[in-house]
Formats: sequence, structure tokens, C-alpha cells
Amino acid sequence: MTEAVQGVTGSRVQWPAVRPEVVAEVVAGLSARLQKRLDGAAAKLAERPVERTGEDWRIAVDEETELVLHAPGGVVATSGDVRCGCLLAPACVHRAAAVTVCPLADGEPSEQVEPAPAEGQPPTSAPTAALPDAPHDAPHDDDPAAGTLGAAERAAVDLLHRVAAAALAAGVGGAGAVLQAELLRAAHRARLAGLHRPAAAAVAVVTRIRAARSGEPDHRLADLVAGLRELLGLSTALSAAAAADTAGPGVAALRGTARQVYTAAGGLRLYGLFSEPVLTATHAGVLTWAVDAGGGLHTMAEIMPHTDAAAAAPQAVGAGNRAVRLGDAMLSHREFTRAGLAVQGATRSAAGRLGAGASVRAVRAAGAAWTAEPAARLWAEPPAAQVARALGAAALPPEVRPAGGELLFLDVTLLGAVPHGPGGEPSLLADCGGVVVALRAAHDHPGLAHRGNLALLATAPGLRLRVIGRLERSARPELRLLAVGEPPSAQPPEDRAPEDRAPEAPVLALPADRAGRVNLGLERLQTADLALPPREAVPPLAALPVGPLPPSTPVHLLSRRVEQAVTGGRAVLALGTGTARGDRARLRSAGLATGAALLEGLLGAAVDQPRDVFGRVVADDHDAFAAAWLAAAWYEEELASALCATAWTQEVPGNRP
Repeated sequence: MTEAVQGVTGSRVQWPAVRPEVVAEVVAGLSARLQKRLDGAAAKLAERPVERTGEDWRIAVDEETELVLHAPGGVVATSGDVRCGCLLAPACVHRAAAVTVCPLADGEPSEQVEPAPAEGQPPTSAPTAALPDAPHDAPHDDDPAAGTLGAAERAAVDLLHRVAAAALAAGVGGAGAVLQAELLRAAHRARLAGLHRPAAAAVAVVTRIRAARSGEPDHRLADLVAGLRELLGLSTALSAAAAADTAGPGVAALRGTARQVYTAAGGLRLYGLFSEPVLTATHAGVLTWAVDAGGGLHTMAEIMPHTDAAAAAPQAVGAGNRAVRLGDAMLSHREFTRAGLAVQGATRSAAGRLGAGASVRAVRAAGAAWTAEPAARLWAEPPAAQVARALGAAALPPEVRPAGGELLFLDVTLLGAVPHGPGGEPSLLADCGGVVVALRAAHDHPGLAHRGNLALLATAPGLRLRVIGRLERSARPELRLLAVGEPPSAQPPEDRAPEDRAPEAPVLALPADRAGRVNLGLERLQTADLALPPREAVPPLAALPVGPLPPSTPVHLLSRRVEQAVTGGRAVLALGTGTARGDRARLRSAGLATGAALLEGLLGAAVDQPRDVFGRVVADDHDAFAAAWLAAAWYEEELASALCATAWTQEVPGNRP
């Protein structure tokens, strides 16, 4: 069967994924002359039509030349799977352009791990293709004897840090395909040396650089800044550990692990909570959350590759109707969110992922309302304590981050919608114990139900809800809504006396099969699900007692320079040193003397470049610039977390209903 599709245009991704080491190997095979032409060749090739026949993707480069990508399972696993019919093949620019256009397949090639949405690209199970110069005799992190860093690990760390600093100095505009390939080569060497966490961070940085350069709609500059901060932070910490010749659990955490380790959890009584859709560049599916009898959170996933961005959202929504792969349980993910499971022989990862091994047995059981134990205890924790827990969890490595560490369980009262942002997009405000919280859609994809559900909820000011959301770190309280349900004191209108059925405030009136909750990304609220009072009975938002907001801290004066370095590179940042005196003064006047000093150091490092006797700039390793940027980026990160925690503890006077 042959399927003709378009190239990578807009948000559609029709090309197969490619292993990062394949990109590094193919690009390294180009001559210096062809490497200069690579970015232009990739842009042209991305516009060419693609024809898929089984596991082969065919691209007509011109009337005489055809490019074939063999991708079993949708992943190009070796350089030999990229074939070109031109005379210069295999050292031709067409093969390198093709692997540059393809999205990256992240994760360890040999692992079988269910992917988590918060970590970007899900892993694949394709075999690896080693680079010719990659070390194979490095100690593995699972080896207890591998305490301190060995010679191969130190060399891999040095290469990774050097290339990452070069990528930062070049900025998004200067980080072309060749520099990306160098970073992928360094990542591959790090992975083979047992440095799995830095390797994964490097691949994530390349993915985000590509998204920034191509203008993909899901690109966020904050994600790229965070990726570079993590990568440079890991390589700096490992270099320091190597210089001090230290060992211990800290070094093991910096190394990371190749795969999730599942340990025996015995018998579990699970109660479904909610499901959320997962969308990435190459995978789509659903992630389902459950709570056990002791209040611990667990996750199960149903995520599969996709080769068509247009079909990704329907695939994610449809995954909610697929059976939970746990023992002999015969219920879908969506059904499980309102039911329960009795599990024997359960296995669980450190991050709360449930294993689906052959020894696991599970049968369907009764669920529990959000207002009943054990789910109710999730809402018993004070909101400020939940925010502190979520901020702490975000700083942990993904493989040991506790399940649900970033989730908040809150009782809120909707206040109404107000314009937000330069485009005037609506923002739904809610009162949470006297704190005004902005409720955002968890995902902006139009094929998911998040945005439509949020718009409908905005029509019901005064509606009391029990919600689950993901903390959005901001100087103002913000929450990405994932699921909503009836509050503890809610009484369905049909259970009331006839004379009392006209509510004085909006009420969530869900059908019985919804069990009092809605998965906002998978299920669509209807107007009939909201029992609204007469319009004149609801006060307008302007009449609600919302007090003045606390004064803002000018952390943006530092963060915009940190972001400018990532987008424009060292050269662009150096051009703005003349206007930075006022920024430093404002930071000092706000009590941020350390921030002012770090800004001065960052701008000074951007300008301070070695020159030859003729005054021409001489290329350096950018190590001092990277160190100054990393210090400013970490300070801005910690300050933003502190401001976020403070915002959730400041009640607005007179706003408690």
C-alpha cells in the first residue's frame, strides 16, 4: 500500500523518527563544503512530497534522484537505513538533510519503558547504531563499582559541556544542523559512557532548538532555556565531581539510569482518579492516574507512535477507550477513572509507573468518589503546602520524581473570565481559599477538549468545583486544569425538592455515569452539565470583591537577558550592554543585589572575548560565558520558584466567598 503525504509544513509531521546517533553519524560523513550547504538543503527537502510504502518513506529529490528512509516501527535505526540514489552517496548532502528534517526518537534504544508526558519524547525500542569513535568500555551506572567518574566518562562530559557551551554562544539562529549533530554525537558518547541523564538532556535540547528554528506551534522558549540550564548544570556538576574525584549517591543521580527499575509492590487496591491525553512530535496516547488505599499515586499509560500530526489528537483521545494493560482487567482507561482495580503481584517504578508484567493479576473493583477516602485526603493538604511540594518535585530527576508531585488538588469557586495576554485571550479566574488563581488549558491543541471545556466553565461564575491541575510556575498563581469534579457539599438538582431546584449559584450537574468528575482533555462538557441560576442572580465579575494585587518583582529584567542569550547568542547579548545600567539599578532598588551582580557578570562575559594583535575576535571555548549564563539562569529559576510559592500564600483582601 502506497500513501502519498506532504512534507513537513506547518504543524504536520509526516517523516519517520530517527535515532540521534544516526543523525550524528550521517552528518559527520559530509565534507566541510557540504556541511555549509546542509541547512539550505534540509529546508528544500522538507518541502518535497513524501510517499510511504510500508516501512519505507520515499522522497523524490529531483527527476533522477530518489531518497529512501527505511523505518521499521516508524524509526530510522541505523545509517544504512538512509539510502540515496545520487552519485555522491553515501557522503551526500541529501542523506544528511533527510535525517535533519526527521524528528528525533528519544529514549534508550533497548529499553521498554512506558513514556511520561512531562518529559517530552517517548522512548522507542529500536536497536542502536554506535558511532565509530564512541567508547564502548565505559563503566555502567548500574555497576556498584563505578563510583567515581572514569576516563571515558570524563572525556564524554568534557565534550558535552564544550558543545553545549558552543550551542549557547551561537543561539538558536546560529545552531544549525552541523552544530546540532555535534551535540547529538556528544550525547551518544555520553550515553555509551553510562551518563544517561546528561545524554537525554542533550537530545532534548536539540529537539527544542529544531522546534525553535522551524517555528513549531508547540515551541516554548522557557522549555529551551530550561533544557540548556539542565544540560550545562549537569555537565558542570559532573566536571566538578571529576575534578574532586568524589563518589556517592550524588554522582549516581547526575549519571541517571538507562531504564526504569520496577520493584515488587505486592497487592494494591487502586481507585481511578483521572486521565489526560499525551501529545508529542512522534507519539500520542493517554496517561491515567490512580490512588491507592494509603493515598499514594500511580500511573498507567497507553502511548503509541504516530507519523501524522493531524491524526495525533484523535489517537490520543481514542487511547482513552483502549483497555488498561494490567493483568486481566477488562476496562478502558476512561472507565477506570471512575472505577477501581484489585491488583496482585504489582510492580512499580520509583516514579510511580505500574508495570504490566506477566505475573501481575488485576480484576475490576469499585471506585471511590473524590469526596470519599482515600481520594479525599489528596485535597486535605493545604494549597501552599501542595505548591511547595510541586516546586520541590520539579527539581528532582525525572526517574525519581514522585508520581503526581507536580499535581495540585484544590477546591475553588469560579470568578469569571477576564482578558489575558497581548492578544486578549480569556483567562478564567477562580478563588481558592482567598487566593485568586488563573485557570489555564492544560493543552492548546484544538483537537483536544481542554479549551472548549474551559470556555464553557467561564460562563458559570460562582460555580464551586473540586479540581486537579498541574502547577504553572508564575509570579501569579496559575494552574493547568486536567480534571474537575463536584465539591464535597454538592447536591445534584434532581435530588432536591421541586421548589428548591432553581439554584442560587451554578452547580455541576453531571449524568450518573460520569461519577461526578470530568477528564477535561478527553471528555467535553455540555451546557446541560451546568445547572445555572437566573442571570440576574449572579453578580458580574466587576462587582466581586477582588482586592489589589501585590507589587511585582522585576525578575524579568534578568530573565529576558537569559532568554536573549539563548535566542540570539553571545554576539547579540553583547550588543545590549549599553542599555543594561538602568536594569541593574532597578534590580538593586528592588532588593535583588545578587541578580544585579549576575546580570553584570553575564553581560561582561558576553563582551569579554579574546582578540588577536589586529583586534579580530578569536574563537574560544565560551566556558566563561556559559558559566556566567548558568549562574544567572539558576538564580532566575530559584527566584521564580520563590515568587511562585509566595504568591500562593498571599490572600486577596475581601475575596473569600
